[in-house]
Amino acid sequence: MRKIKNAFTSLPIHHKTILLIGFLMLISFTFYVSVLGYVFKIYDRQIYEKSSQVLNMSSVGIENQLREIANLSFKVMSDEALQQYLLQLDKAESGYEKNGLLKKITNRLVAYAGSEKYIYSMIFIDNDHNVMAAGNREGISESMQTELIALGQQYSGSNAWYTSGDQQARLISVRQVKSFTGGAFTLEKLGTLIIRVRLDRIVQDQMQHPAEDSQLLITDGREVIYPTQSSVTDSELESELKRTQPYGIAMFEQGRNFVARAHSSYTNWVYLYMTPFDQMFKQIQFVKQLVTVIFFMILLVALVFGAKLSRSITQPIAQLIKKMRNIEKGDLDKLEEAALGNVPVSSQNEVGLLHRTFKMMLQRIRELIDENYAKQLVIRETELKALQAQINPHFLYNTLESINWLAKVQKQRQISEMVEALGFLLRSSVNMSEKWITLERELDIVRSYVTIQRTRFEERLDFDMDIAPEVGSARLPKLTLQPLVENAIHYALEPSIHPCKIRIRARAEDYKIIIEVEDDGPGMTPEFLEQLQEGRIQTRGQGIGLSNIQERIRLTFGEEGSMVMSSNPGAGTVVSIRIPWIREDDDDVQSDARR
Repeated sequence: MRKIKNAFTSLPIHHKTILLIGFLMLISFTFYVSVLGYVFKIYDRQIYEKSSQVLNMSSVGIENQLREIANLSFKVMSDEALQQYLLQLDKAESGYEKNGLLKKITNRLVAYAGSEKYIYSMIFIDNDHNVMAAGNREGISESMQTELIALGQQYSGSNAWYTSGDQQARLISVRQVKSFTGGAFTLEKLGTLIIRVRLDRIVQDQMQHPAEDSQLLITDGREVIYPTQSSVTDSELESELKRTQPYGIAMFEQGRNFVARAHSSYTNWVYLYMTPFDQMFKQIQFVKQLVTVIFFMILLVALVFGAKLSRSITQPIAQLIKKMRNIEKGDLDKLEEAALGNVPVSSQNEVGLLHRTFKMMLQRIRELIDENYAKQLVIRETELKALQAQINPHFLYNTLESINWLAKVQKQRQISEMVEALGFLLRSSVNMSEKWITLERELDIVRSYVTIQRTRFEERLDFDMDIAPEVGSARLPKLTLQPLVENAIHYALEPSIHPCKIRIRARAEDYKIIIEVEDDGPGMTPEFLEQLQEGRIQTRGQGIGLSNIQERIRLTFGEEGSMVMSSNPGAGTVVSIRIPWIREDDDDVQSDARR
């Protein structure tokens, strides 16, 4: 599943659109087939209910008529005159007497059979195999007579149905006639009553409104009773009788048929009501085929329009990607041409917006290139001016050296020291090529600065340093301590007329360098200290404030570096710096700290 998802994700938008439209149409077609199947199922159920209604009514009517025929055979058998004739016939000795009795018996049968429309003929066979017939004079073969007599004897006076008759009378009612004297049956056999039934007329009368081209088929499970000429073969009939459902579609030689089935509890026959399926569903099949054709036409149209829609989206994007790749290759000379290319300016959709944004981006890139080119010219001009301006510091250093030489000649030691300190301080401040220096060199800058300030404040400035010998090689950003000493002089020494002691202490602790700049001046209030740390109060030295130093330490050392200032009114001020111990030869650590 994940592979399929990844494969679909990696497909172009055009192919995704086609697949999505096809998938949605497939879902729609599946839904259509499901709904159509459900509708057909309901329609089949309705047809079955209607067919069952017709079938039940027809089977009930047919069975009622068969019951009447069975009652008629009982009525004939129990006819008193007929019983007397049969008893006399059994005892008659002369031929003349027998012929007279046979004629009377025949007339009696004619009296019963003449008024029945569903009886083809009524036949009586006596014990001597004399045949007396009423109705159609067509007789039955001797072999069938023997079979029917045996069937009547098997049922012993009850009505039996024989379903293997001839073409005219497929159904035959058989009953063995016994003597009836004094209102009770005896075991004396008088003969066999055979009634040939016109089952075709019964079915036609009972099925008054059959469906068009529908037909009723009656079977006893072995062979077809009705109609006499059946179009259903024995194998097809056997297959249909094995169906568990009471209705369904069956495939016969003449085509598909919708078959509804009912079982008779009276005769144990099976009634099959068959309706040609193709003709019954002719219009529905046409609608189904029409809808299917329309669906595929809609699918084709949807795919064509989907392809055009996706092309209208992907083609401008492909053009834009091609332009971007040209820019990626560094073909910057064609920026304006790419920006003014085939851009859908009038389009207000996302694709048009993307092209317009790309055009604005290219114009901005051109502006930035021009601006950068102008800046490079300015930088080169500035570098040239900087080279020219290097003459001024050298001239100043030479001048200070001349003053220092004259002070030494004139034996002015204090002026000489002050000039040397000023020269060293200027060289250290102006030379910005070195951003990292050792703690020892940083302290030299502080000493030079203090030497100059002692000339001004004389004995009022009490400066002292307590530096652990092992930390002299530790490295730190240039001009980290000098601004702190300068702030101490300005805020602790200058406001007071009393001497002020300023002390610098440095020590190592757990691979850290702890540097403290302490003074015993008047101190600062918490509000003033907060403003000073936030940079809202500008120092009066070289412009490097406490917030600037704190930010430099944070950017240089990250969370491993910190600067904390503590001060209270009348108790002096202490600035404590904690940085990692980076030695002068530790290049890897120094590079990490710089990053």
